[in-house]
Amino acid sequence: MPKRFRSIFRLVAPLMLLACASGAGPRPAPIGTSLAAPLVIAHRGASGHRPEHTLEGYALAVQMGADFIEPDLVSTKDGVLIARHENEIGGTTDVATKFSSRRTRKVIDGDTINGWFTEDFTLAELRTLRAKERLSFRSHAHDGQFLIPTFDDVLSLADSLGRRRGRAVGVYPETKHPTYFRGVGLPIEEPMLRALRARGLDRADAPVFIQSFESGNLRVLATQTRIRLIQLVSSAPQVTPTALRDIATYAYGVGANTRQIVGDDSSAVPTSLIADAHDAGLRVHAWTLRPEPLFLAKRYGGDPLAEVRELVRLGVDGLFGDYPDQIVTGLRK
Repeated sequence: MPKRFRSIFRLVAPLMLLACASGAGPRPAPIGTSLAAPLVIAHRGASGHRPEHTLEGYALAVQMGADFIEPDLVSTKDGVLIARHENEIGGTTDVATKFSSRRTRKVIDGDTINGWFTEDFTLAELRTLRAKERLSFRSHAHDGQFLIPTFDDVLSLADSLGRRRGRAVGVYPETKHPTYFRGVGLPIEEPMLRALRARGLDRADAPVFIQSFESGNLRVLATQTRIRLIQLVSSAPQVTPTALRDIATYAYGVGANTRQIVGDDSSAVPTSLIADAHDAGLRVHAWTLRPEPLFLAKRYGGDPLAEVRELVRLGVDGLFGDYPDQIVTGLRK
């Protein structure tokens, strides 16, 4: 076992054994050619409990019962894929205090952004940084403790944790800003596929989904890999029956915002998105379940488990959440 994971496993293994003994741990359904639905997908790890995209956050998510962990992928200056939600890392690391002079301005996918960008740093430089909680209203008790992991680190962790619990830990990478990164000579797709192939994961029944908001790179990936692809959608024109049938020509499913499925107000009538996607042969994974008042739809009256129950009743195939323990609890009630 890699040395960098030992401290994580010393913490997680007893908790997993206790959870299994009490009947509260991971759900027993296997991940394989026939995926149990709905899947519990740990959004950026257990990001409601630990700083996002850290090995410790991913490990905690698995202990809580997540089927999949989600690493968003961006590139370093030297072409190494790392797990960060954005290539601008001022809000999720201590880069401002350690590299204050490296702040700059860039245009990313049409947006002008000021900050510190992963593609301006080597992996060695980024390894000196520590993660911190992005949101002010969540706990900052773990700020400054955890490293930024590489994609290979995440795959190693998933493999080791899966062996420990006797059931695969799925990995659900998202290619972040793929057109931008290809434009600066640091493409995401090729090193991502190399890493997955090196572990024998380039197959249709592997516990892997690849997701993207862009469709161009997914259409190309569909010709390069058998791994299941998920088209992330965020607007009404993307989820018409005609659009969904087109997505089904290259993707396994769609990742849809919960508001596209159920709306916000208590009087809103759920849309036909799930039924239309299923009619097109697509799975639907909903993002992102979060219990805080800023995020939770008014229709649930402050009860995050009600959101889980409604989405399950509507036939969703997977649920992204910052608190995977809450989703697991909601699925049992």
